[in-house]
Amino acid sequence: RRVLSCGNGEDVNRVNLNKHKPWIETAYHGIVTENDDKVLLDPPLIVLDKDAPLRYAERFEVTVTRAGEICGFRVHGQNVPFEVVLVNGSTGEGAVRAKEKLDCELQKEHTFTIQAFDCGEGPDGTNMKKSHKATVHIQVNDVNEYSPAFKEKSYKATVVEGRRYDSILRVEAVDADCSFQFSQICSYEIVTPDVPFTIDKDGYIKNTEKLSYSKERVYKLTVTAYDCGKNRATEDVLVKISIKPTCKPGWQGWNKRMEYEPGTGSLALFPSMHLETCEEPITSIQARVELETSHIGKGSAKGTLPQGCLLPAPSSSAHWTASLPTDNGHDSDQVFEFNGTQAVKVPEGVVSSSLAQPFTISVWMRHGPGGQDKETILCNSDKTEMNRHHYALYVHNCRLVFLLRQEPSESESYKPAEFHWKLDQVCNKEWHHYVLNVEFPTAALFVDGVSHEPFLVTEDYPLHAAKVQTQLTVGACWQDNSGHDTDNETNADTLTGGSMHMSQFFRGSLAGLMIRSGKLENKKVIDCLYTCKEGLDVQLPAEVADSVQFSPSQSSITLEGDDIESFDKVMQHISYLNSRQFPTPGIRHLRISTTVKCFNEEACVAVPDVEGYVTVLQPDEPRISLSGIDHFARGAAEFESVGGVTLFPELRIVSTITREVEPEAESEGDNDPTVQESVVSEEIMHNLDMCEVTAVGEELDAEHESLGVDLTQVQQRGLEASSSNVGMIITGVNTMANYEQLLHLIRYRNWNTEALFDRKFKLVCSELNGRYVSNEFKVEVNVIHTANPMDHANNAMAQPQFINPVQHASVDLSGHNLVNSHQASVVPSAATIVIVVCVSFLVFMIVLGVFRIRVAHQRSLRDQEGGKDSEMDWDDSALTITVNPMETYEDQHSSEEEEEDEESEDGEEDDITSAESESSEDEEGVGSEEQQGASRQQQLEWDDSTLTY
Repeated sequence: RRVLSCGNGEDVNRVNLNKHKPWIETAYHGIVTENDDKVLLDPPLIVLDKDAPLRYAERFEVTVTRAGEICGFRVHGQNVPFEVVLVNGSTGEGAVRAKEKLDCELQKEHTFTIQAFDCGEGPDGTNMKKSHKATVHIQVNDVNEYSPAFKEKSYKATVVEGRRYDSILRVEAVDADCSFQFSQICSYEIVTPDVPFTIDKDGYIKNTEKLSYSKERVYKLTVTAYDCGKNRATEDVLVKISIKPTCKPGWQGWNKRMEYEPGTGSLALFPSMHLETCEEPITSIQARVELETSHIGKGSAKGTLPQGCLLPAPSSSAHWTASLPTDNGHDSDQVFEFNGTQAVKVPEGVVSSSLAQPFTISVWMRHGPGGQDKETILCNSDKTEMNRHHYALYVHNCRLVFLLRQEPSESESYKPAEFHWKLDQVCNKEWHHYVLNVEFPTAALFVDGVSHEPFLVTEDYPLHAAKVQTQLTVGACWQDNSGHDTDNETNADTLTGGSMHMSQFFRGSLAGLMIRSGKLENKKVIDCLYTCKEGLDVQLPAEVADSVQFSPSQSSITLEGDDIESFDKVMQHISYLNSRQFPTPGIRHLRISTTVKCFNEEACVAVPDVEGYVTVLQPDEPRISLSGIDHFARGAAEFESVGGVTLFPELRIVSTITREVEPEAESEGDNDPTVQESVVSEEIMHNLDMCEVTAVGEELDAEHESLGVDLTQVQQRGLEASSSNVGMIITGVNTMANYEQLLHLIRYRNWNTEALFDRKFKLVCSELNGRYVSNEFKVEVNVIHTANPMDHANNAMAQPQFINPVQHASVDLSGHNLVNSHQASVVPSAATIVIVVCVSFLVFMIVLGVFRIRVAHQRSLRDQEGGKDSEMDWDDSALTITVNPMETYEDQHSSEEEEEDEESEDGEEDDITSAESESSEDEEGVGSEEQQGASRQQQLEWDDSTLTY
């Protein structure tokens, strides 16, 4: 407000000049950079006020008032980070500034209202006028303060070799800047040089050439990114691209070779196996797992050597197989090899000449393709005159043929005579198990536990009546060469080989050939004969029990299903199991054949067969040890008694295995070269299958001696015993304890002991048909003959209460171990022992007394001679005196020396005085002093090499 005054000092009436409000625009738009505080407004902030003052320039004094001047601005809004400042109050110019640092990433735009006000009237600002409110919109501009960052720490991808991809994978980075310009990723770059890959601006990676699995299996790339402000990523990212070989359908994740350690239970064959179908739509899967062995590895559950075994391990009682070549114990069963020139004749009595029906023939056989000739496994034919074959089992053109001619009967009609089976197993050079059940007029054949029907059965008349003995042979057929015609359909072949009476020789390997007359094995036993010891096993998981169907046997497993994942789980649970304690080491072949079908019910995916093998390692071989009393004596009467003498009263059978054990390495001694593996021996329990007692020297004379055992005890243990002039043999698989008990019962009897002084026997036990054999345990028994046994018999029998029935320790007499467990029954022998003991004790006392007297006299004589020769110093520390007081008792020399040592150790006997010695001398009646001196000079030997003069 301006006040005008006149020159004469009179005031002019005051006029109210602040009549108008300030004026501003209704809206403003501003831009500010986030790292700056100055806001650029559009339009500029200028306030207008119509109350602007006028200037008077006449004679009056000009006074300028504040009417129309702008004093400031007010900001309306909550938490507005801006302020409006007045730049020039006269012109009304203002500016907007940021009160604090702005962040575009937090808030890009701000909106608030402002209002201008003037200075009013007078110095106190009365009558102040305010403008209307104007809206201000401010946009915060971004600064490129952030760099790109990848969303993932690393990227992975898998591609198939031999293909070029449009895109393998995409990497993606982001930028935290708020503006479009600085938040956008403008380019990506592969930092790793010389790689066959490229990347576009959107982050897609592709290969520039076809990749090869054999050249490189995994590529590792380093990738970076740039935003549009040229900022590089803070951290580069790693990209792994795996190359997969061309997809080939088949089983993956399995090992061709697997090792099985005996005694470890089951072995998982395919723990990581899975089926690759190359993403083909599958509707069904069928697989068959087969275990093939090239040896005899299964055997029967009992493994017994029953009556009718035609190929036993060679022994003194089963000697007819000794000339056949074997596999030297390679297989766990005794294997005999036939090369077309060898055959054996089975002795009479092993198999009945007339088989009682039904009966069973079983054999393990390995046979390859042969010629046109017949090859006989076993044959029973006429021994002389006629060449009739009563029954035979032979191979002809890969066919198995069984011939059975009926014996003469009232009806002369045709009856089944030959049964023919056409089998691939006969000629594939692999081991197979054959069981033939004959129950006329039918014959059932089981090969590896599977039944086979004959494709041809021929008939023939029964045999004519003839009193001719038969001969049973193995490996060929016995035929007489006298020129008689045969009475069957088999013509006499040209006689070749080692014997002119043999023909139709077999070429191959046989084991376990036996005939069980009168016993028909059922199907369950036949299956066990083939599969009980070794095969495949599967424990089906509960979650896949319903999704996969399987048919197991111990040599093969067949599976069917439609879910690949469930199918893989079942395959992973298939295992190999061998329950033999000492299995045959070697290779077992495995084969998996698979068929996969798609929606069109055709085999759309060809899955190749899988072939592998299980290597059974060498087991720790057992050492069978026989021990016990190997030398004893018995009275003659005991040998002649009904019970005889027990040969092995304290026999002990022990089996041990030797293992190498690695010592527990200390933390500081792991690299100690002195630490070595230790060998430990462990006692184990297992079965035996044979024990043989053999007479050493002359064979047993059946007229006056024999070996016997309680057959009831043998049968109770499921064993068999047979005796001959060579000895006795016990066969059958049973525990060592049962064999030990039976051997304790074997007794030797001789009812003509006048000329018998000793008899020697040898015991050998084995298992697995002779694969493991014990040591030879030899026993020598001596016969004690009594001169006049009746002289003491009445005396002993009159006082039986003085005979102690408890066994005493043996007393050595002339090399015999006198052990008499039946003293009451053999009185002469007991009296003889008592007399010998008493006489020996009396003689010992006499000799002891004489020795003590002589020692005393020698001591006194040495003292007298030392007094006479005082000038001579005797050093008797090295004096050697040899005394032989028993020249007249040479027979008792050894026993007296032992008693003398015992007496010298007794403290009480050392205290005997010279007076006691003289008393003993009077009682013994010793001769004159001259005789004693002469005897003493003969008995003393002086060693004067250490004497000092």
